[in-house]
Amino acid sequence: PEVCLRLEVGPNAAVHSPLAVQNGFLHMLVHSYTAELFMSFLTNLGPFLEDEIIPEVIPMEIEVVDAKITLKDDSPRVYPTSPGPVPITLAVDHVIVKRRDDGVFYLTGQQHWETWFILPQHPPGCAGSILQEQKAPVECVLAAPAAGTRGLQLKEVPELQRELHTMKIALAEANMDKARLLQEIRKYNPLFQL
Repeated sequence: PEVCLRLEVGPNAAVHSPLAVQNGFLHMLVHSYTAELFMSFLTNLGPFLEDEIIPEVIPMEIEVVDAKITLKDDSPRVYPTSPGPVPITLAVDHVIVKRRDDGVFYLTGQQHWETWFILPQHPPGCAGSILQEQKAPVECVLAAPAAGTRGLQLKEVPELQRELHTMKIALAEANMDKARLLQEIRKYNPLFQL
């Protein structure tokens, strides 16, 4: 993963916000990040983030591009025969989290969507030329996944094999539990059929 971090303080940071002059401005770029987190990690973040002192607001911009986060539930199972919950994968194409001077975090997407909403306000001749300019990048984007998909699939094969192996083990355990429970039931009712 590529992580770029830049902290600006002083008069040059006034470009970002007035508060950035004294508190600074933090810009972070995370690119191609992949992680697996347990749900207990997220639930235990609350006490870590609590503090008796209100921190100073630091304006910031965090840009996440092409990230993949998998959340796994590690809580104890309610039913022992259950194979367990399926992990949740969150894929982020391009997201920007901004914290402004008021301390509120704003979540925005890619900037090119804004031009799409502005498009109908242009004169008819101008709109046609903008559509033609945007048409070429869209074709490039659609052509790129064909080559990239093969590489992505090759990278996902070991991960999928691990998931398949885990599911096979969970299925075998569930079948053994089922057979054990049927045997227990048949002790009390030998004519029981499933």
